[in-house]
Amino acid sequence: MTKAIPTIQKFMTYSPHTIGADQTMVHAHRLMREHKIRHLPVLRGGHIVGVLSDGDLNLIETLKDVNPETVLVEDAMTEAPYTVAPETPLDEVVSAMAEHKYGSTVVLQNDKVVGIFTTVDACRAFAELLHSRLTH
Repeated sequence: MTKAIPTIQKFMTYSPHTIGADQTMVHAHRLMREHKIRHLPVLRGGHIVGVLSDGDLNLIETLKDVNPETVLVEDAMTEAPYTVAPETPLDEVVSAMAEHKYGSTVVLQNDKVVGIFTTVDACRAFAELLHSRLTH
């Protein structure tokens, strides 16, 4: 008996924190530290335009003559992030993330951000699936 592959919505983080493209890197750092997160979907006019990771921030800040108080999120973000619908099968998402080395997937429904799925979420999903398979 085979079980259906779960969808991404089972394991995603709902209602993730987001940031405006016109915010500063200092503001992004504050949000990430305050909420203990490493990825922020970037919005302009309510629509996804990119994703910002702590790695993006760290890379930009190592550049000479970069002032995090004036450099905007849109200058540090990764444009055109990997996005999926909540109904997308988990295996499809983790395969794409592994193949392209994505650190996160933004989950959209009706063109609105409803969730985020990160490598940490993938590890949790893997642990849960292993546990349920090996203990039942």
